[in-house]
Amino acid sequence: MGRVAIGIDSKLRRQFEPLRLDVEDESARHHGHAGWREGGETHFKVEIVSAAFEGQSRVARQRQVYAALTEEFAAGLHALALTTLTPAEDAARR
Repeated sequence: MGRVAIGIDSKLRRQFEPLRLDVEDESARHHGHAGWREGGETHFKVEIVSAAFEGQSRVARQRQVYAALTEEFAAGLHALALTTLTPAEDAARR
């Protein structure tokens, strides 16, 4: 796991206390696209399951995640593909 991925993982774990958190660097799939740079760590897929999302819309959840990662975006993080679920929503998917 790279430096940016570790930072994303750490911040989201502290803020949301997730039951499950998957952080995947998808930068290689975006080679040549906007925001891509040599060395990757620009495009991530994040799936997070947290009780902190109870009663919130999908948009509100995603805004919270983006706000938690403000420093990462300022440092070159370009894109997140987010899945934000409550524990009940996650259980229903499985």
